[in-house]
Amino acid sequence: MNARPVSMPLLPVDAPIEAAMATILVTAFGVLVGLHAAQTHTVERPKQGSLMPVQLPDPTTEPTRYCYELFSWHYSVFWIAIFGYIVMSQCYESFTAFSYLYVCGGLALPLVVQPLLYPQACPVSMNGYVIVNPDTRRPFVKRYSTKAVLYLMTYSFIGNYWYTHYFYSVLNASYSMPAHRLNDVPIAMFLATHFYFTTYHASISNGILRFVEMRYANGWRKQVLFWYTVLFLSYFTAFMETLTISSFPYYSFDDRTVAYIWGSAFYGIYFIVSFPGFYHFDSCVDVVEENQSTRPRVTLIDTFTTACGHGMMILTMLDFVRLHLGIPLTIGGVAFEQT
Repeated sequence: MNARPVSMPLLPVDAPIEAAMATILVTAFGVLVGLHAAQTHTVERPKQGSLMPVQLPDPTTEPTRYCYELFSWHYSVFWIAIFGYIVMSQCYESFTAFSYLYVCGGLALPLVVQPLLYPQACPVSMNGYVIVNPDTRRPFVKRYSTKAVLYLMTYSFIGNYWYTHYFYSVLNASYSMPAHRLNDVPIAMFLATHFYFTTYHASISNGILRFVEMRYANGWRKQVLFWYTVLFLSYFTAFMETLTISSFPYYSFDDRTVAYIWGSAFYGIYFIVSFPGFYHFDSCVDVVEENQSTRPRVTLIDTFTTACGHGMMILTMLDFVRLHLGIPLTIGGVAFEQT
């Protein structure tokens, strides 16, 4: 039975996609600005290390997360430049299945091996003093970067292995480039998702959510702003990814309007869970040594089960949407193939 495309009545079918998306984003952003305006500022202003409206961790109290997130920012500039060149130059037209593996695997590899080969993550100095990442003194299995990589790798695998089929069924999406496939999903996408999600979580969402948490006084208004920011950032991130890869012809949808408007909301469900989840993940890693006996310790097993738990929450939400739309879920039965 073929999946039928999503049909929603909230916008005219013939509305130009540019006008529809502009209306949605401007309205949502206006609400966000209004919520910011309603906040009470804390007495203490954002500390050094902030890039408004993105707040990096305080390097004096959270040096581990500061170094890791700064490394993620630097590496994001690199991989985005490479991907941008590939898409704009259309050199992917000559890619084989192995080419996609080499490119995506090569770009994911530095993030995967960083905890082992470069635990400092990023050289940082403040006021003439060099900030040493505490990960350099920790065993490999206890490093924050090791746990962050494991969390994002697990989440990326679940997303590709399971969630992609919801896009196939609900949005009639398809990959048509040469590929080695696992469960009918290009293996290169498993690799690419890792560096995409590292940027989304370690660089962008962590910084924006931290800005909200640190800049404004506690209270219900800040809680409303925090969770609205999660919703807005989830939708905006999903839309921007859909928009930026729209010129790549080998990932396609039956209906571009559905993909942009409703597909972004569908994809945004991922981040409603993972953005706050990763933000709070191992948040006590930089608690001072004398308090380590009382602070919660996050192990690799904890990391893996947390990522799996978040993944199950997302899967359930995606399935609720599918059931509401009355669309059957179809998953191919081939474990591995090359197309």
